[in-house]
Amino acid sequence: MRGPSVTRPRASTRSARDAVLVAAGALVLVLAALPVERTSVPGAEAAVFRAVNGVDVVPFLLVWPAMQLGNVLVVPASALVAAAFRRWRLAAGLLLAGAGTYYSAKVVKDLVVRGRPDGLLADVVVRGAAAQGRGFLSGHAAVVVTLLTVAWPWLGRRGRIAGVGLAAVVCLARVWTAAHLPLDVVGGVGLGLLVGGVVRLLVGRPR
Repeated sequence: MRGPSVTRPRASTRSARDAVLVAAGALVLVLAALPVERTSVPGAEAAVFRAVNGVDVVPFLLVWPAMQLGNVLVVPASALVAAAFRRWRLAAGLLLAGAGTYYSAKVVKDLVVRGRPDGLLADVVVRGAAAQGRGFLSGHAAVVVTLLTVAWPWLGRRGRIAGVGLAAVVCLARVWTAAHLPLDVVGGVGLGLLVGGVVRLLVGRPR
């Protein structure tokens, strides 16, 4: 006589793609940091900044909420959502990735020192409160990318498309509001991929 069925937890696995993410993220971060100087902005980067910062068709009140998806407070919020759906491994990965990104960003800011756009360029349009502290790299970009990277294996096609779109909005918004220069954001993306890849190697993914 067969006993009651038991629901087993979903197995997890690692993938070579996770290691590739780590390497790619590290490469993007290094390449973004190399041209950065303390008191000047490369001409090409300044041109890209002005092209994005000069756009004036979207009200700040609409951009600000979307930009907060890169706020560090989104880390515990996303972990709680994952836990509510009993995705315990995902919840743990999101918390680990968020903490790792937060502290890694602090280390990078001490190694690659650069100010904010309004202190390095003229005629900068600052939207909202002027950002303070060091500019490289963008913590908002790093947070949203690392959370998306960790959650990626659990997301369906629509979730992935929406996640990429929202991450792009956060990155562009940080330049548009003059909180960061373009390479700051690229560096943040690199760090997010790097930390997210490391966390995926640690906690695994659904099989």
